[in-house]
Amino acid sequence: METLKTEEQFNEWIKEKNVIALFSADWCPDCRIIEPIMPEIESEYPAYSFVIIDRDQFIEMCQDYDVFGIPSFIAFKNGKEAGRFVNKDRKSKEEITEFIEGLPA
Repeated sequence: METLKTEEQFNEWIKEKNVIALFSADWCPDCRIIEPIMPEIESEYPAYSFVIIDRDQFIEMCQDYDVFGIPSFIAFKNGKEAGRFVNKDRKSKEEITEFIEGLPA
């Protein structure tokens, strides 16, 4: 999973690839709980590039995308938002998988 370095990098990725952005933070206990399952989820969905966006480093970006709880996910296809799983609740592997499965083909 890539870690976002610049907002420009993100804008290029979402134009070129199908992206699932994981908004997270080092201090977030619910983010740490899903961390071990993310490589498995990534391998199950090779059509997507997964990227971690540090909420603290990209706070303005979080505000722009209305991400006020973490961990949260936003999917992008063809440069546009395709779906979101955004709230402040703890997320299970089943919920994350259900979100991805529900994205438009």
